[in-house]
Amino acid sequence: MNNDISWMLDSALEVPGARHAILVSADGLLMARSNEVDKDHADTVAAAMSGMQSLSRTVASFCGTPHLRWRQTLVEFDGGWVFLISAGEGAYLAVSAAPDVDMADITFRMQQLVGQLGKAMSTPPRENTGPLS
Repeated sequence: MNNDISWMLDSALEVPGARHAILVSADGLLMARSNEVDKDHADTVAAAMSGMQSLSRTVASFCGTPHLRWRQTLVEFDGGWVFLISAGEGAYLAVSAAPDVDMADITFRMQQLVGQLGKAMSTPPRENTGPLS
């Protein structure tokens, strides 16, 4: 995937308090990033997010039922939040936000974005076959 969908990630940032968004492959590679995220920093965070979802899946049985499906990981810091959700087969969406962000609003916006990303990622790129005759 290329960064042609990066502009879509900016839609998640329309929620007041949302800061950055990245799309990550299951193996930790950066697939896309919102405009305000430096590429080197986004690459580092992408690798960490892949590990975070893996750890989250591993401890699912701690909830008391084996074979639970992972849905979301939420991490709180003094200065804000990181939300991580599945964005389709082998992809994850991570969004950072300020401490006072409306958590329901940002989660809803992320789910909407995942739906849009799913359509964009499943649409094959157009091929230039030359001039029509």
